[in-house]
Amino acid sequence: MNPPGPRVVALGGGHGLYASLSALRRVTDRLSAVVTVADDGGSSGRLRKELGVLPPGDLRMALAALCGDDEWGQTWRDVVQHRFRSQGELHDHAVGNLLIVALWELLGEADGVAGSTVAGLDWVGRLLGAHGRVLPMASVPMDIVAEVRGADPARPDEVSRVKGQVACASTPGTVTGISLVPTDPPACPEALDAVGDADWVVFGPGSWFTSVLPHLKVPELARALTATRARRVVALNLAPQPGETDDFSPQRHLEVLQEHAPDLRVDVVLADRGVVEDPPALEKAVADLGGRLALADVAADDGSPRHDPARLAQAFVQIFRD
Repeated sequence: MNPPGPRVVALGGGHGLYASLSALRRVTDRLSAVVTVADDGGSSGRLRKELGVLPPGDLRMALAALCGDDEWGQTWRDVVQHRFRSQGELHDHAVGNLLIVALWELLGEADGVAGSTVAGLDWVGRLLGAHGRVLPMASVPMDIVAEVRGADPARPDEVSRVKGQVACASTPGTVTGISLVPTDPPACPEALDAVGDADWVVFGPGSWFTSVLPHLKVPELARALTATRARRVVALNLAPQPGETDDFSPQRHLEVLQEHAPDLRVDVVLADRGVVEDPPALEKAVADLGGRLALADVAADDGSPRHDPARLAQAFVQIFRD
């Protein structure tokens, strides 16, 4: 019987977190995802606005990434990811979003709300045969506020503020920093426990300002990430995120990380060797965070800016072993 593997916490949201979870589930049986809850668009945004719940979309995607490998798990993954196509109110709603919110309502009625959020996610995880646990980073929905330079082309040096994840991800100009509303949201207690118990914490890949950095703006969670005895890995993106990190070099991503969390130390930064154009500059940025650079071939063969799960898993195996 194989050992269970290290205790790993992966932080992020959306497609980036889906990529890291698809890889990490091959490496360890003790895996927790801590997910951003600031989405205000699409199906998630509509449910959040109508019912006042956490936006379920990124939580749903994380659960889908961890689904069982058998026919049962794969079938339920496809079900929760399915989106309705219609001319009515159900158009573009993801089945999994509705399922998660329904469980939150049912469990909230049963226990007076306390604990219903995580319990609902655990129930969906059981349905999917998930290889790990999915947790929200905070107990309340929040909004991302971005500081943007040059949003108005006529005033390229002017800094303005843009509110909402969708607006932040699509704004013209250059995002220079983010904050959250509310500024001190309550962190999910189970997420804090997972970070405290972890052997490794993995940041990224993913949308830097809207999926990765928000975790470091939740004060309780930021303190836990700084204080944990776990070692920390940053997995860099394969390409800049359009509308969010246009023209960012790999080292600029790390500089922004340090600006948002100056007390955070990093042990390893993982980058695809094919996208690093200036290794010395990146090595310096990594050293400024207290870590070492690990270069590996982790990109998919089709030329898209997408990680290959098997290659990314092997890179994590090597990092955890070293």
